[in-house]
Amino acid sequence: MKTDARGFTLIEIAIVLVIVGMLLGGVLKGQELITGARVRNLISQEEGIKAAYFGFQDRYRALPGDYASADVNIVCGAVACAKGDGNGRIDAPNASGTHEELVVWNHLSAAGFLNGDRFPCQSSRTTTPSDPGGTAAACSSRTW
Repeated sequence: MKTDARGFTLIEIAIVLVIVGMLLGGVLKGQELITGARVRNLISQEEGIKAAYFGFQDRYRALPGDYASADVNIVCGAVACAKGDGNGRIDAPNASGTHEELVVWNHLSAAGFLNGDRFPCQSSRTTTPSDPGGTAAACSSRTW
């Protein structure tokens, strides 16, 4: 008795494997393209921040965040800009308790070197015995 057993031929299996291989290759290449785009975007942002930092230095002859006349020369909206102590260093915190490393972003944004108002540090960050890191009075309305 002869049974009619049917299965896949070697050619059919080879075609399926080729198709699966092409799909996997496409997925991996797509992930590589996405990762490359993210890296290029990050590099572009870093270059923009460097340009903003040096542009602020050229215009105001001071470091952003450390600028002692920021409350007079930079418009931060309805409230005065937090100012630094002007000692040539970006301190965290400085002698008056202001965290200049946070105010950097406020100065760069308010002076027009960074697009938008994504860095609205409207109050200086101060330290207290109960809050040694100064987190309670930091930037009250961050949108980032």
